[in-house]
Amino acid sequence: MTSYIQFGSKRIDFKLEYSDRKSLGITVTPDPFVVVKAPAGSSLDQVKNKLQNKAPWIIKQRNYFLSFHPKTPPRKYVSGETHLYLGRQYRLRVVKGSSDEVKLKGKFIEVVTTNKYPVKTLLNSWYLNHAKDKFTIIALPLIERFKKYKVEPTCIQIREMSARWGSCTPKGKIILNPDLIRAPKACIEYVVVHELCHLVYHEHSQRFIDLQTREMKDWEKWKQKLEKLLA
Repeated sequence: MTSYIQFGSKRIDFKLEYSDRKSLGITVTPDPFVVVKAPAGSSLDQVKNKLQNKAPWIIKQRNYFLSFHPKTPPRKYVSGETHLYLGRQYRLRVVKGSSDEVKLKGKFIEVVTTNKYPVKTLLNSWYLNHAKDKFTIIALPLIERFKKYKVEPTCIQIREMSARWGSCTPKGKIILNPDLIRAPKACIEYVVVHELCHLVYHEHSQRFIDLQTREMKDWEKWKQKLEKLLA
């Protein structure tokens, strides 16, 4: 049988096999896929609890194998490249001008530059400014909805993170990765809902998953979309 666990923003799918053995064994294959061999009679909850404890090791092994997989070529930030904004693809158009600015023009993200700053710097600054505005607009109604659980974040902060889309501090601060501005609105909502759920349940327990599903029934769809789009 196949199943999965949720560890932070990571989903770990695994294949479960029962056999006449005394202890649980975990193997990460080069695919990379996780194969779990458990003693006959072990419950699925017992298996998942063991996997939660081993999740950091599993993710490390999985990332090791993924490092050998083909990667998206690095961006060159030249005219003609496609760049995402709120889930839509736009062509990059670089124009020399008397000022430095970035704007949406139809199907293009136009970067006007005096050559004082690299195109990448101007574009990332534009993304960051839009993230600050859009994330607040998207998060406010969700924050209002979660007040029924008597929780509310102390603030929403934007900060670059290399391996996470969002996080929630013990003091209730929600931190969002500015790269989310490239994803569809529903993907951003998923991350916000996920972090708001952490204000209610700090751990990734079944209660946490149930709450997340109650507040966003199709969260798995948007989580997978996010990972495929921006991984």
